[in-house]
Amino acid sequence: MQPPVAPSGGTAMWLPLGADPTTLSTPIQIVVLLTVLTFLPAILMSMTSFTRLIIVFNLLRQGLGTQSMPPNPILVGLSLFLTAFIMTPALETIHRDAIVPVLDQEIDAAEGLERAMAPLREFMKVHTREKDLMIFLRASGASQPATFDDVPTRVLVPAFMISELETAFRIGFVLFLPFLVVDMVVATVLLSMGTFQMPPVVVSLPVKILLFVLVDGWSLVVGSLLTSFGV
Repeated sequence: MQPPVAPSGGTAMWLPLGADPTTLSTPIQIVVLLTVLTFLPAILMSMTSFTRLIIVFNLLRQGLGTQSMPPNPILVGLSLFLTAFIMTPALETIHRDAIVPVLDQEIDAAEGLERAMAPLREFMKVHTREKDLMIFLRASGASQPATFDDVPTRVLVPAFMISELETAFRIGFVLFLPFLVVDMVVATVLLSMGTFQMPPVVVSLPVKILLFVLVDGWSLVVGSLLTSFGV
């Protein structure tokens, strides 16, 4: 027999015998889970390697001059899988120290969230420039932290994103240089031949693609990106 529990309003609610009133019901757990899932895209773009990867790949495509080839879904998919590859150590730590204890009810959700943030903060610490961090520390009015653990996450995340944007554009500039040289050489040759009616891009595009393939460009770019993250 399940005893009724009558709240102040007088309506009896039935609770199973031995049920813990502090435990969230399954529907509430589902709502909390769906709420957390809505923040996953923001976490993916702002706390991982995804930002640098997708920007470099887009700049590479613009340097090649292939317009929409490879298409955006291909670049996003490649960036996602490379992000998962780069973030594997952090994800394994989050699963071992945060997700599993929460599911086993060894720790509460708040402590699980704190443990899950630790590997992400360590990753952002390595790739955040001190100058960018100081900008947001001064803007937030926070006092000078004694250690990195004292840096608020609300300060660390935007500083990390600015650092990633800076790094991505530097890599993109280096990628643009050889393609720019090819464009200038082709334009000069066509001009010297008096071929004014043929746009230089018609000739430079296949030349750039051929050179990119011959030097195994995709492997070089992806390998350089992995190295930039210490992989």
